[in-house]
Amino acid sequence: MQVILLERVAKLGQMGDVVDVKAGFARNYLLPQRKALSASQKNIADFETRKAHLEAQNLETRKEAEAMADKLNGQQFVVIRQAADSGALYGSVTTRDAADASTENGFQVDRKQVSLISPIKYLGLHDVNVSLHPEVDATITLNVARSADEAELQASGKSIQEMAAEEEAAADFEIAELFDDIGSAASDDDDLAQSVGDAANNDSEDDDA
Repeated sequence: MQVILLERVAKLGQMGDVVDVKAGFARNYLLPQRKALSASQKNIADFETRKAHLEAQNLETRKEAEAMADKLNGQQFVVIRQAADSGALYGSVTTRDAADASTENGFQVDRKQVSLISPIKYLGLHDVNVSLHPEVDATITLNVARSADEAELQASGKSIQEMAAEEEAAADFEIAELFDDIGSAASDDDDLAQSVGDAANNDSEDDDA
């Protein structure tokens, strides 16, 4: 099926291009989203008469998107989720969660503008693409953590594995200290017993004398 693009569409073409696409893709996405029109002679003629207006409109919306991208690009948003010690989430973080996190922090983002190859299923820092305009993208980072403290540690560059290793090392150190204390106390008891024994022997020798 041939369509005429009303805006730039990734991997298809620029505004005004007549391209071949699958009928289902056109009917289910391009046409209802008003990204294209069927390439009939009438629609092509109508596009040519509206081309200057559409290009001016596209330029204006692109400028607005670029201004927002300057502010949004590189932002990091915390998403709190429950997860196992391995870092696997009990559930997943979706495009809606990314959009909600952005909006809660003052950026009006729709879930349809967020692109995820697959839902996020692990704790950590995840880069997410946001399409603000057919020609303007921004990248945000979702800091998925079990608590605000954990998110802060992740933001500083520590991974879940590193934090787990540090906690394990700290636990091992505490156990080692506990055994050292027990050993030291046992040694003190032995010294005390030896001292008592020596004193008893001395008393016995004095009585014999």
